[in-house]
Amino acid sequence: MPELPEVETIRRFLEPAIQGCRIRSLEVWQPRLRYPVPRDLAREVSGHRIKELARRAKYLIFHLESQNWLLVHLGMSGRLRLIKPGEPRSPHDHWEMRLSHDRTLRLHDPRRFSLLLKGQGNPDLHPLLSRLGPEPLAPGFGGPEWIRALKTRKAAVKSLLLDGRLVAGVGNIYASEALFRAGIHPRRSGSRIGIARARALGSAIRSVLEEALEAGGSTLRDYRRPNDDPGGFRVCWRVYGREGEPCPDCGQAIRRIRIGQRSSFFCPSCQH
Repeated sequence: MPELPEVETIRRFLEPAIQGCRIRSLEVWQPRLRYPVPRDLAREVSGHRIKELARRAKYLIFHLESQNWLLVHLGMSGRLRLIKPGEPRSPHDHWEMRLSHDRTLRLHDPRRFSLLLKGQGNPDLHPLLSRLGPEPLAPGFGGPEWIRALKTRKAAVKSLLLDGRLVAGVGNIYASEALFRAGIHPRRSGSRIGIARARALGSAIRSVLEEALEAGGSTLRDYRRPNDDPGGFRVCWRVYGREGEPCPDCGQAIRRIRIGQRSSFFCPSCQH
């Protein structure tokens, strides 16, 4: 958490505000994040203009001038906020990017699983991005190539959806919701899913993510939109977090099991 809809919500909020701005300074107060923040990063990015804010899976990519870019991941509890210049720091504020037009971007992350790295050239070649699967919101997702990839995997389909190599950025909440919509048990092997059901799963993944994005994502614990509003999709969850509640389709109690050390919620009657 945050997952793909939450990260895309953040991107869509921030990009109009920061696109075209020049980085006046970057101040790093806590460099010990998931990976150490490079010591020379502030010096290397100061003066660069932000050309575009993109997303790949759950990563944000700040495209700068001269093919430079910054890679940001929010981890489990990270939040990016546009703040007023000079706003007092809190104990878990770890870096601040001061921009032209009196704009300041600040990261808050109590668990320190976020990251801030720099690269040059094609970001898709970075080790953290190079093995990621297709974007589920991209045109054509869920087609024959994706179905073939799914049917070659023997692992539980829930684990496959969270792996990132089959599909990028889905996350635990939306994997459970998509499997429910497609009527597929989370423990079913990818290789044992027929073509029609694989196609239905691809459509379910896309529709769940699109609906979540429309609602601004899901607030579980730490996530807030950049304007501090919670995500509104939580009220639309049909199985996730509803252990013991009646299935919205058949009335049987929703169950929770552990797959790959993650909780999976499903209906034992509707999903098989």
